[in-house]
Amino acid sequence: MPEKETGRLEAFSDGVFAIAITLLALELKVPHVESGEGPVTTAAVAAGLAHQWPGYFAFVTSFFTVLVMWVHHHAIFRLVRGADVTLLFANGFLLMLVTVVPFPTAMVAEYLRTPAAAAACTFYAGFFVFIAIAFSVLLWAAFRKSVLDPHANPATLKRLRRSYRLGPPLYLAAAIAGPFSPWLAMAICTGLWIVWAATTREC
Repeated sequence: MPEKETGRLEAFSDGVFAIAITLLALELKVPHVESGEGPVTTAAVAAGLAHQWPGYFAFVTSFFTVLVMWVHHHAIFRLVRGADVTLLFANGFLLMLVTVVPFPTAMVAEYLRTPAAAAACTFYAGFFVFIAIAFSVLLWAAFRKSVLDPHANPATLKRLRRSYRLGPPLYLAAAIAGPFSPWLAMAICTGLWIVWAATTREC
């Protein structure tokens, strides 16, 4: 049996996940507090920090979504023996989308408190539809017999497939809900990473 040769692919993927998750923190800004005639007060700084809560919410949602995705990515590649062109491109497609996550995150942070919240949250959920599809494509590419470890536990394969099966339709539901209820859209997106985080103990 050929030795497992996914080391470079996994190292590259880890680097992309790490960069994407780090870039999310760039949207956390120091609040700009007007000093007026006197010195800036503690209360004014605290109010400025509290005013930026949409940024914290967007950061936490995206951070944990990407983190859980990385954990499951690691679990998938523990079951892969080697890599071929199909797997490399499927993985690359997912990573391309992961690098863009800071953009929809910034949209939500900027517009969640405004009349444009519906557009921002719809865009956010819609973007994750594509990420969920990309992850499903990666699962398909990784679990083909040509690259899969023949000793991989079928129950583990089934559990991983089932874990992400609801991703595309639920993110699509969030995108559809976005124009009518931005908070419902974000609740679905937040609920998904919480559910997937709970399943990581089985990975």
